[in-house]
Amino acid sequence: MKWDGPKLNVAFVHDWLVSLGGAERVLLAMQEIFPKAPLFTLLYDPHGPCRLFEEKGSSVHASFLQKIPGAKKGYRYFLPLMPLAVEQFDLSAYNLIISSSFAVAKGVITGPDQVHISYVHSPIRYAWDLQHQYIRTAGYKGIKSAMVRLLLHYMRIWDYRTAYSPDYMIANSQFIARRIKKIYGRDAEVIYPPVEVSRFSMASRQSRENFYLTVSRLVPYKRVDLIVRAFSRMPDRELLVVGSGPEFQKIRKMAGQNVKLLGHVPNNQVTDLMTKTKAFVFAAEEDFGIAPVEAQAAGTPVIAYAKGGALETVIDGKTGIFFNEQTPGSLIQAVHRFEKCRTISVTAMQKNAERFSTKRFQNELYQFVRRAIRRLSCGQKQ
Repeated sequence: MKWDGPKLNVAFVHDWLVSLGGAERVLLAMQEIFPKAPLFTLLYDPHGPCRLFEEKGSSVHASFLQKIPGAKKGYRYFLPLMPLAVEQFDLSAYNLIISSSFAVAKGVITGPDQVHISYVHSPIRYAWDLQHQYIRTAGYKGIKSAMVRLLLHYMRIWDYRTAYSPDYMIANSQFIARRIKKIYGRDAEVIYPPVEVSRFSMASRQSRENFYLTVSRLVPYKRVDLIVRAFSRMPDRELLVVGSGPEFQKIRKMAGQNVKLLGHVPNNQVTDLMTKTKAFVFAAEEDFGIAPVEAQAAGTPVIAYAKGGALETVIDGKTGIFFNEQTPGSLIQAVHRFEKCRTISVTAMQKNAERFSTKRFQNELYQFVRRAIRRLSCGQKQ
């Protein structure tokens, strides 16, 4: 779907483009609406998967952080400089700015005659609700801990101060809309992220193979360790873990013989595993969570932690099973309930997954932009 409304000079702003994750796939879907719009980002790896943005027609403009050796790999260490970097982008030539923000992109500076729409994947999680987990996991103590806490305090002040930089905020789930309201005091319209549901062919539960699957970056808040501990206590059930990250070695050490860590797997193989697995397991308190929707599109039931975005994407007893505590025992009970459940259906999963299609996302965003531009032409932004 391409924009065919009033002529607009559009620019995108995204935090960083060093890997192709869920937020970047949202940006790709936005780019299809405005295919020639330039893209401003703090850091860009032109040799990685994000080169796809230039291949699809966008010119990519990186901040001064791009010139610092090692910044593309160790970008998280440059968090203190990111507010300054994003404020240096000169966007005066554009009348519509769309920021895709999970860190600082929403803080870009715009003028009174420009419309700024921010699609918020989440307020900066490490500065707000994940602060203590971040410090604990990184092992900071003493003076280092105090310095990091001071830095995150500064980031919270900046993040709150720039909460009214966008004229409009869009949240990627009701869960994030509530966080935006709590942290920023702003209302946000919900437009669920796009999921490539057409990627997955439907398969019946009867044709499934006898293994469970989880696909995730191996970082602490994804709680893959919880899934591995639970299945290691169920040696008669096989678990495949797809993904890489800083917790890979830690998780491998705790894994039982029935748990196989596959590391990074190409997309086509992930799709194949999704259509063959008995069930997809998801233990994170995620802002939205694309993987559970992909699983349902593949006709695969989801066993998910009952918090965050999963409550909006999984229907208990119809497309999956919830567990209420992030503990191995609670997950084990959910696996047992799943194996006895007879009310989950492929039809229900397919219908539910279609609610999150790319076509639906683009149509909702298109209409949102049209309404915002119409308000501007009438002399008001809100």
